[in-house]
Amino acid sequence: MQEFDFLVIGSGSGLDVANAMAGQGNSVAVVEEGRLGGTCLNRGCIPSKQLLYHAEVLETIEGAGAFEIDAEVTGVDFGEIVRKVTEDVSGSSESIRRGLTSSNSHDLFAGTGTFVDDRTVEIVDGDDEAATLRAETVLVATGTRPSIPPIDGIDEVDYLTSTEALRLESPPDHLVIVGGGYIAAELGHFFGAFGSDVTIVGRREHLLPEADEEVGEAFTERYAERFDVYTGYEAVAAAESDGEVTVDARPYPESDSVRAGGERIGSPEEAEDVAVSGDALLVAAGRRPNTDALNLRATGVETDPAGFVETDEYLRTTAEGVWALGDVVGEYLLKHSANHEAKAVIRNLLREELEPVDYTGMPFAVFASPEVAGVGAREQDLRDAGREYATNTYAYADTARGSAMGADGFVKVLVGLDGTIEGCHIIGPEASNLIEEVVVAMTAGSGTVADIRDAVHVHPALSEVVDRAFSGQFSRGGGHDHRH
Repeated sequence: MQEFDFLVIGSGSGLDVANAMAGQGNSVAVVEEGRLGGTCLNRGCIPSKQLLYHAEVLETIEGAGAFEIDAEVTGVDFGEIVRKVTEDVSGSSESIRRGLTSSNSHDLFAGTGTFVDDRTVEIVDGDDEAATLRAETVLVATGTRPSIPPIDGIDEVDYLTSTEALRLESPPDHLVIVGGGYIAAELGHFFGAFGSDVTIVGRREHLLPEADEEVGEAFTERYAERFDVYTGYEAVAAAESDGEVTVDARPYPESDSVRAGGERIGSPEEAEDVAVSGDALLVAAGRRPNTDALNLRATGVETDPAGFVETDEYLRTTAEGVWALGDVVGEYLLKHSANHEAKAVIRNLLREELEPVDYTGMPFAVFASPEVAGVGAREQDLRDAGREYATNTYAYADTARGSAMGADGFVKVLVGLDGTIEGCHIIGPEASNLIEEVVVAMTAGSGTVADIRDAVHVHPALSEVVDRAFSGQFSRGGGHDHRH
């Protein structure tokens, strides 16, 4: 058995903690069964956003005619685009490996880590010979993987998950996507931009169900103009024949409304079953935690019914000396959230006084077309909680820069009646950047509309759409005018 001060299972944001502990003179073990760098680098946000930027460039060129510019795309080397991104990601992962293997403070163990007891881990199925490691402190940071819903016949179909889709070297002729969240939205945009016909089947009444409902509805309307969209439908069966995959879907009874092929039908009771077909099927129906291989039965680490690790507000698990962070805890399945949690764990390991993780102002962004971003409460959250609030919406097109860009979209603000910022939701160009001003106001400022209103905004920059959303006429609750 090898003894260490600190051991981490997973090499994503958990590496930040490992490096901090090594920097304090601790002996550190890193256990990783796959490529170093975690989901974001290898199978998630880094390759997807690199690919999506290519789609953005293509979309810009194809839209040049709206600005009296005669431009056309004469060729696209799709395979080379994907190969370059894959090579870049692989290079970054290999760079991390070289850094760890050359370090005198880290020991890298390639293989699957399974618990023997609370702080003892055995390495199995790896490149190295079986090893048993024990540490004073253990961090679980094993992330998540695509979840496959119980669709009849899915095991007999050659389907894709996001992992395989990001490495396709030619776009499908017709891509069917099961799922309506951000992965479905981003990959639908990517393949659609490069010529694939796209059909999306999602269970909720609109795409991006985690977004504010008004933003989600606007996003769904835009996608219904580009793609064949079925919302409020649940995929129940899949079959493949002669290179064609067919998905049978039925109205989802828990959805408030149903849309079929872009046409809103009404309630699920009014809709009929549908069948959609394509030459490729992408299953993008959520993520599941990588805890099933950890043998947590040998520990006091508890999980919730979905398998996510239970932690307290400091990110300690229910086992002494065992911590967890990132997607595997299921709080926010976002890389920047995992990085934020890593900082919190570092503070709590290196200081005597523990500090809870502060999730205030945790933003999200969807790099689709249009972009979507948000932070804080959604209007449906405030309404369901019976909270009093005021809201205002401002259109991109009503600013000078937005008008010049021909931008379609809006910024929606939700505030308490005392002026406290409750949430902000954006759909339109540069949404992922525009949301940051609001995040800073909520986390580093007073957290009120004054932080935005009192700041000088560049004219005529796109940020004026945020300024005006916070400075305009607010509607209180269900529609009574209210001015702060």
